[in-house]
Amino acid sequence: MDSSAYKRQVAVVFDDSAARYDRMGVEFFTPMGRRLVELAAPAEGERVLDVGCGRGASLFPAAERVGPAGRALGIDLAPAMVEEVRAEAAARGSANVEARVMDAEDPGLPERSFDVVLGGYSVIFLTNAPEALSRYTRLLADGGRVVFSSPVFRPGVFPFLPPEFTPLIPNSLLEHLPPEWRPEALVRRFNSWLEDTGDLERTLERAGYGDVRVLDEPVLMTAESPERWVEWSHTQGMRLLWQHLPPRQRDDLRERLIEGLDRLRGGSGPLVIQVPVRFVTAWVAR
Repeated sequence: MDSSAYKRQVAVVFDDSAARYDRMGVEFFTPMGRRLVELAAPAEGERVLDVGCGRGASLFPAAERVGPAGRALGIDLAPAMVEEVRAEAAARGSANVEARVMDAEDPGLPERSFDVVLGGYSVIFLTNAPEALSRYTRLLADGGRVVFSSPVFRPGVFPFLPPEFTPLIPNSLLEHLPPEWRPEALVRRFNSWLEDTGDLERTLERAGYGDVRVLDEPVLMTAESPERWVEWSHTQGMRLLWQHLPPRQRDDLRERLIEGLDRLRGGSGPLVIQVPVRFVTAWVAR
């Protein structure tokens, strides 16, 4: 699949789920976005760019920090996500928030026009993330920083999901995915520089950054119930698996996940899972 076709598929997936994204009784992207902004620590009056902003899990907390004297621009490939952000900004009265449909791979924005570039679980979807990160250095003012989050990739673990999910998703189901979306293909793409911290640091240094800091810590994923989690999974990256499964296999996977998650829950309360997340901070080297 060429990069244009890949981007169209990603945009369609998130366009279709925009109205329900991060709004279905599951808390994950919102607390992760808040933590990302805490680590980025944008100051009052600073200018923030959020690449792959989704519905604004990082964008709105950043806008609150920079205040009326600053601004926060969110960009996303999916027009429906951008419309959701604009509607939320209007409802909140967030005059310092702007959202645009734009390719995060190479945003056509003025040089040195931002102090912080954020990426909440978005850098991993770029076709060539190291090249994109090198372009962001031109967008950053002196002393600016890029701060992004990603899964903690581990050998033998289903990418993008907590380790507890690996035994719940049979390998036979993955054969229904297009080759480029199968776990082994995703691992080859992302683990080449994101899994090993040394590789990650060297990649960012080659891209024009210094003082690279890598922090791995859990973010709590909280779901009202296993059923809620399964419904929510249709609105994020796992939607790619769901939409390629035949009806019988889709029903089987739904049952397996609900049963497995119910065992993990161990009672009648909410389902709470610690999700390993990698937070990366790097300052532009000039």
